Amino acid sequence: MKSIILPDLPLNKKPIVIIGAGGIVGDAHLPAYKNAGFKVHAIFDLNIDKACKLATTFEIPIVCKDIHELICIAEKDKCVFDMALPASAILKVLPLLPDKSGVLIQKPMGEDIDEAKAILNLCKKKELVAGINFQLRQAPYVMAAKEMIDSGNIGDLHDIDVRINVLTPWHLWDFLYELPRMEILYNSIHYIDMIRYFLGNPKGVLAKTTKHPNMPKLANTRSSIIMDYGDFIRANINTNHGHDFGIRHQESYFKFEGTTGAIKIVVGLNLNYPEGLPDQFEFITTENDLGWQILEIEGSWFPDAFIGPMAGLMKKMENPNYNYINSVEDAFYTMEVVEKCYESSEGKEKYRNN
Repeated sequence: MKSIILPDLPLNKKPIVIIGAGGIVGDAHLPAYKNAGFKVHAIFDLNIDKACKLATTFEIPIVCKDIHELICIAEKDKCVFDMALPASAILKVLPLLPDKSGVLIQKPMGEDIDEAKAILNLCKKKELVAGINFQLRQAPYVMAAKEMIDSGNIGDLHDIDVRINVLTPWHLWDFLYELPRMEILYNSIHYIDMIRYFLGNPKGVLAKTTKHPNMPKLANTRSSIIMDYGDFIRANINTNHGHDFGIRHQESYFKFEGTTGAIKIVVGLNLNYPEGLPDQFEFITTENDLGWQILEIEGSWFPDAFIGPMAGLMKKMENPNYNYINSVEDAFYTMEVVEKCYESSEGKEKYRNN
């Protein structure tokens, strides 16, 4: 059994200009845009060598000497902006963009809830059509699970379990070592956002995030998060990025259980990182006696999930009534949950969503 699930593409594909030339741009953004038929007109990075390398690899015609040149090109060619920057840089660059522009902003939405509020307010003030790149929602296997659950194939969803037990080479991202917040803000945030996509906003949250003795310079690399959806729904996230004992017992999966079935997704990207291992999508339903079945999914998190947030942004610009699931307005709720996770971890009062 095989499934090909594609995001909705815009009627008219707008050209793109990219601010930032880090690893994620070369590994995911640009391959995804190429696969979707999106044209990138220009790129800018403070490290011009990085920008030139990506421009050569992905046939980007212009490497800009500064951000003002890139903005001029965007205005002339009616481009959308792809801001692939660390969270700390968002509020420095966002004010420079022309009012009423379309912009996709790299997650997270700032480094804390105050920055998230400032980003949201600035987007509203400038009348930007803006999204946050919480792309896991649009990974092919997550889209397949959402379609299956929304169709009632596993009954009423009552349990989501995210389990990550891997060895993550954090040294690939030097900027993370300087941050007061790390694991939840830069990793578990994906899973928080995905759970919100399926279940909505939680009533509350309990969390604890900790350091690892082998990674003492990082603020935290392990987290346990319980998202409260009442007496009949369980939603848990458990992450450990310091499992340095080979790949045999590494784990990376999402499990969804309903009243008449279940889904388990092995997320291969996290396993044996950065090489990765194959994904696997399995499901079972009490409506037949076939037991656990494998559904082959075309595509993966990287790079395929990165098509959807940009495609949705373009569709939102075409039609203001389009339900853009990556909007800054929705992303702000994910940032609220993240903030309350840190408050809970610090021993403050349990988050209650009023």
